[in-house]
Amino acid sequence: MDFSLSEEQEMMQALARDFMKDEFPEKVLRAVAAGDEDAAAGLWQKIVEMNLTGLSVPEEYGGLGDMVDLCTVLEEMGKACFISPFFTSVVLGAGAISIAGEEAQKAELLPAVAEGKIKVTLALCEERASSTPDDVNLKAVKDGDGFVLNGAKTFVPDASVADYIITAARTGPADTPESGITLFLVPAGAVTRQPMAIISGEGMSVVTYDSVRLGADAVLGPEGKGWQCLDIVLQKANVGRCATMCGLARKALDLTLEYAKERIAFGHPIGAFQSIQHRCADMLMDVEGSRFLTYHAAWKLASGQPAAREAAIAKAWVSSAARRVMHSAHQAHGAIGFSEDHILHFYTRMTRACEFSFGDPDYHYNELVKLTS
Repeated sequence: MDFSLSEEQEMMQALARDFMKDEFPEKVLRAVAAGDEDAAAGLWQKIVEMNLTGLSVPEEYGGLGDMVDLCTVLEEMGKACFISPFFTSVVLGAGAISIAGEEAQKAELLPAVAEGKIKVTLALCEERASSTPDDVNLKAVKDGDGFVLNGAKTFVPDASVADYIITAARTGPADTPESGITLFLVPAGAVTRQPMAIISGEGMSVVTYDSVRLGADAVLGPEGKGWQCLDIVLQKANVGRCATMCGLARKALDLTLEYAKERIAFGHPIGAFQSIQHRCADMLMDVEGSRFLTYHAAWKLASGQPAAREAAIAKAWVSSAARRVMHSAHQAHGAIGFSEDHILHFYTRMTRACEFSFGDPDYHYNELVKLTS
């Protein structure tokens, strides 16, 4: 099985790499992480101009590429510790519409997402902040031809800049945790959005639904069968997060190698000591192993094959591997790696946020047990 990138994918990866180098240096990273809205808006417009917002959107709706193409870009974004609504709108929003939407909804919304004219996010987590069906308790009550939504969602990514919020709500009895869940396309202006502060610097919000009235055309996919659609969306989201962590870990390794060559101790660069060399070798093994598992899962998703097992394996392994890489990077850097003057702490924070997005390693190990039993 050959997981080497095609010529087109290598060109796309190089394009993303050059964009990150030119448009998202450390100065811009610090500004966006500190909440500079002008810097974030300018970056989004440049991403749109490069047609990256159409990645993984079906070609008939103005998109290009597949899940593997998307992962090559997300990996480069991880290397830059990129903070943007890109992942939210392209992977979560467009992914949910592509899988669950009716033809009319796809024709209306997907071209707008691909062109960067609208941003779409996904509201799933609630009180327990888990990405599991038993945590979906927000009520959607039938009202004539439409529904009325009441409740709240937590950790909704980029809700403050989204135009639409795809919301998972209960519309029927839960014979099983997965049943009775329906997806709704909610205009962002119909809800209250309260920003949350998280360690990665990404935009998160608590979204409150206070008697939000929606018409029947706001239902996304079959009523009561929303989780079947979300299951595929979350597989793609987890693989996308893995690609981001691959990039984060690779950059942490590069920073460590560079520091090991420059830092002098006892008259020698610390890279001359076996203990540092062994740590760097272990880091490289984790990075390369993570890339293999990530692209294997991405290839299965891109080819339309069942990929629940591969996505769970990738998310469990890559999350743990990236954490080990960050730990070793900090051990090698010493105190300087923990200071705000150094860039490494941004990568550690983003890695931890990615690790817990859509299920931590323990969650995915439990999912693997279910899939293999």
